[in-house]
Amino acid sequence: MTYNIMFLRVLPERTFDETLEEINSAYDPDADLKPINLTDEDRAGWDRLVQRISREVGPVTTEEFPYSLTLCRDGPSGHFQLDYDGNSATIDIPYRYPGSGALPIMAEAYRIGRMVEEECGLEGYDYEVEQPVRTGDVEVAASRLGGLARWAQETLT
Repeated sequence: MTYNIMFLRVLPERTFDETLEEINSAYDPDADLKPINLTDEDRAGWDRLVQRISREVGPVTTEEFPYSLTLCRDGPSGHFQLDYDGNSATIDIPYRYPGSGALPIMAEAYRIGRMVEEECGLEGYDYEVEQPVRTGDVEVAASRLGGLARWAQETLT
């Protein structure tokens, strides 16, 4: 289980929630997954994003899978994973940063999340704390991550 931040290509004249609802209503759990089919623009956005993160934040590793492109960041702030398929992305942060130890990784995740918005044309939303990535309060998100991580460590170990 991880802390998730979601990104979508919001449909014209729709909100983030309306777009998510439309995507979810079309979901068929019995259908075969379709491999990603990135447009040239999607691929260029991903390439710009990877280069920018590497330049402005630090080294990353990337892999291409049939259903997504994946970027992993292991730095002094911690670890997270970004998955991208052209029309959506997620940042997943493990619950291993209790208390104030969550602030550095969450600040980095939001910083990179804003880069995802700028380079890939997606809009980010953090449902854990009900706030958009672009204007969200990193400390509120870090408090949530840190509190859940502390609870998990105290209760589940």
